[in-house]
Amino acid sequence: MIINTRYYFDWAATALPEHLQSAQVFANPSSQHLEGREAKNALEQARETCAKSLDVKAETLYFTSGGTESNGIILSSLLLKKNKNRILYSAVEHPSIRDNCLGFERIGFPVSAISVENDGRINPQTLENLIQKNPDTRFASIMAVNNETGAIMDMDAISKTIRQNQKAPIHLHCDLVQAVGKIPIDIKAWDLDSASISAHKLVGPHGIGLLYLKKPIEVFLKGGQERGIRPGTENTQGAAAMALILEKYACPDTVISEAQKAAERWQHLIASLKTIKRCSLIPEDRQELDRRFSPWILQLRFHDIPGEVMLRALDNEGFAISTGSACSSAIQERPVLAAMGLDEKARLEGIRISQGWTTTMQGINALLKAIEKILDFL
Repeated sequence: MIINTRYYFDWAATALPEHLQSAQVFANPSSQHLEGREAKNALEQARETCAKSLDVKAETLYFTSGGTESNGIILSSLLLKKNKNRILYSAVEHPSIRDNCLGFERIGFPVSAISVENDGRINPQTLENLIQKNPDTRFASIMAVNNETGAIMDMDAISKTIRQNQKAPIHLHCDLVQAVGKIPIDIKAWDLDSASISAHKLVGPHGIGLLYLKKPIEVFLKGGQERGIRPGTENTQGAAAMALILEKYACPDTVISEAQKAAERWQHLIASLKTIKRCSLIPEDRQELDRRFSPWILQLRFHDIPGEVMLRALDNEGFAISTGSACSSAIQERPVLAAMGLDEKARLEGIRISQGWTTTMQGINALLKAIEKILDFL
C-alpha cells in the first residue's frame, strides 16, 4: 500500500524544518580579513538576538553544536575540579546527562539520582532531603521539560531549594531543549548557573545550539573559539538561523498563544484516547488540560501491544511517532518510565506522540482513526 499523505508526530525528536532566510556567510569568524570580520559581525549579531529573546546578557551565551554538546561541556568541566564532589541528576534526565553521570560514577565521583513522583516530576522536598543527606553535593542537573513524557519540573521551587543550601554553593544546570519556545521560561528568575538549548527542536537546522553560562567556567576541552568555552570553527550560518528561530518562537506572547493552540489539540486527543479501552495514558492520571505537562508531548501505551509494533503499524499508515528518546531508540530499556514506577511490560508498550506548530486538528483526527483501525486489526 502506498501512503500519499504523511503525518508527523515526532517533533520531540526533531522539528519539521522551516526555511529560514538567514545571513549567508562563509568565512571563518576568527579570520582577520574583511570576509572574516563580516562573519564575526554576523555571529555577534546572532548572539545579541538570541540573548534578547532569552532575556539574558549576550556574553552569557555560547554557540555549540546542540543540546548534547552543551550538556557535555558542563559535565566534562567537573573533571578539572580538585575534589570529586557529589553529582545529582534527576532520574528522568536525557541520556546525554544520565549516561554521562553514570560514567562519572565509574571513575570515582559520588553520584545520586533524584527520584521522581509517579507523574515524572521532582518533589522539591525529595531534593532537599537528598541534599541534606549528601552535604558534599556541588552539582545538580535537572531538565525543565522531560523529552519522553512532557513532565514540567517546578524549576522555581527547585532553584529555591538548591539555593537555600547553606553548606556550599551548588551549580544548577538545566536542560531547556524541550522547554524553549514551548513553555514560559525564565533563566534569570530560576537562577540557573548553566542551561542547554538546541535549534533543531525549534524548526531550525541540525548542528547548532546554545550553552548559557551565568559565569565563565574552565572547560576540559580547550580551544580559542567562543571565548575559550567551545573549540572549533563557529557555525555562523547556523547561529544566524537560530537567532531567527528564537526571535520568532521564543517571544513570551508567541509561546503562550501557541501553547494554548497545542493544548486545545491535545485536549481533543487525550479525551478521545480515554474512550479507547486498550489505551492508558502515562501517567494514568494525566488530564485533558494538565498544567503538570507540556502540551507538546504525550506518552501512552496500548495494552498487550509492544510500542515497537505500534510504531511500525502507525508508520505503515502514514504516521511518524516514536517510543521515546531518539538518542536511545536502539535500546529497549526505558529508564524514564522505570523511574516513574512502571513495570517492564508497561514500559515496553509505551509510545510517544509529539506535536508542533504546524500540527492540525485534521492530523489529530487522522491519527485517532488510524489507531482505531490498527486496534481492530490487532
